Amino acid sequence: MQEALTNVVRHSGAAAVTVEVRLFPGEVIVRVDDDGTAAHADGAAGGNGVRGMRERAASVGGELTAAPNPAGGFRVWARLPLDAAAEPPVAGGTRDDSGLGDMEESA
Repeated sequence: MQEALTNVVRHSGAAAVTVEVRLFPGEVIVRVDDDGTAAHADGAAGGNGVRGMRERAASVGGELTAAPNPAGGFRVWARLPLDAAAEPPVAGGTRDDSGLGDMEESA
């Protein structure tokens, strides 16, 4: 997620960024939201940052999305497994990936 924060500084023009980290059994969810112009979407300035983040997440069995946030700005969201032997998350909507995290830091 370091790349997501780098993109905020280099491309977004954001005044604020929020980083949320939520720990679940067997996985961690990380979300980076900024209030910028969303100009750092896939392919911005011909870069490979978002594609690289997706590839790194996939390489460990995770997933990553990066897109303009409906409320404005830009959001990068990742689900990363903590280890290969961990049980999958419980299905049925028992987890809220969009709410406030267990640990939040704003800049």
